[in-house]
Amino acid sequence: MTEVSDATRVTVRLRPLSMVDEGDGEVLVGDPESGEFIAIPKVGGVVIEALLRGATMAEAAQEAERFAGEPVDVPSFVETLRELGYVDDGERSEPSRSAPIQGRRWLSGVRQETVRPFFGRVAWTCYAVCAVFTIAVFVLRPSLFPNPTKDPFVTDDLGLGALILIPITLASVASHEVGHWLAARALGVRARFGVDRRAMVLLVFETDLTQVWTVPKRRRYSPLLAGIAFDFVLLAVALALRLPISTGALSPPVVVDQLLATWIFAKLGGLLWQCMVFLRTDLYAVLVNVLGCRNLWEVSNLMLRRRFRGLTAEQADELAEAHPKDLRAARWFQWVRMVGTLLVLAWAGFFLVPYVWELLRWAGARLVDGPGAGVFWWALVSTVAALARLVLPVVLSIRELATRLPVRRATTEGGDET
Repeated sequence: MTEVSDATRVTVRLRPLSMVDEGDGEVLVGDPESGEFIAIPKVGGVVIEALLRGATMAEAAQEAERFAGEPVDVPSFVETLRELGYVDDGERSEPSRSAPIQGRRWLSGVRQETVRPFFGRVAWTCYAVCAVFTIAVFVLRPSLFPNPTKDPFVTDDLGLGALILIPITLASVASHEVGHWLAARALGVRARFGVDRRAMVLLVFETDLTQVWTVPKRRRYSPLLAGIAFDFVLLAVALALRLPISTGALSPPVVVDQLLATWIFAKLGGLLWQCMVFLRTDLYAVLVNVLGCRNLWEVSNLMLRRRFRGLTAEQADELAEAHPKDLRAARWFQWVRMVGTLLVLAWAGFFLVPYVWELLRWAGARLVDGPGAGVFWWALVSTVAALARLVLPVVLSIRELATRLPVRRATTEGGDET
């Protein structure tokens, strides 16, 4: 054993950290309250376990040396834990922000025992049946597949129909995110909601499921896939109601059938969006969990930058130090992201462009009447309100880009001077 100094004969108070064995000689350790997690070698987990028990740094070093078969620099490791915010300094640990707009507190609210039956084997079997039923209906009855020029609008007044689509879309998104939250509660962990944007042109609502990294790898799939599962259930219900209407077996008011069609349009658009793993959607999180990656998105970003723009010295060092699993996956995931751009355009071309075109065409026919006509103002207000949610992300993206340009220019000029 190596001789220890007096400085190591003190205890270090850590925050209530979670540790999960990830295999491959690594432990995933993190602070559930802040949502910050990092993969470390198992010997680091030995040190943390000892410190959490109240052992001194010297005692933790002895345990680590017995585990590793060689001396371990525990004081240096403790400093790393301090930099990560894992050492309890008496201040409250606040969740780190993972989206521009996000709740400050983790949400519980629902008892674990209450929602656990909705995410057991029987429940997931039902969700799978709904998925198969949904796909079968679209294949066998293509007439029920959404018509993007008609189904987004509940009424012939497209301005009113576009406004009605807003709460329908919000309800569709809310049901998806609530699915994530309830599945997380079934595991006994908390979540929080936020708002972000993707592909510059779309606002997206998201559920921060960071705390699922406190449970073993195989148990994370339920909350990660719960949103998609709820989507399939609600799609299956709507299709089950529309199917007899399309055959004439049921004859409800026309508005009922149109509401169902609008709901299916909104739900299917959101569900197909989740399939785009290159946009950090639900299936991206599933992919990361399957592959055991740590920071696949950023590593693939660096590889794309290296290919097309070149890397700074700092970025090159970051790429060189990336986790081996991230490096292996990023070699092919970077191409998935490039091809994904075409899929995003295809998705927008089907779900957004026809909708926007029909609304603008309707509005244009009424705006020609001039400000003196009531239909002019109705068309203007309803169209602007309906399209604001599509324009806002673009404005935010341009604003963010504009604020970054002066910083980049200053950095470049400074580099030239030196």
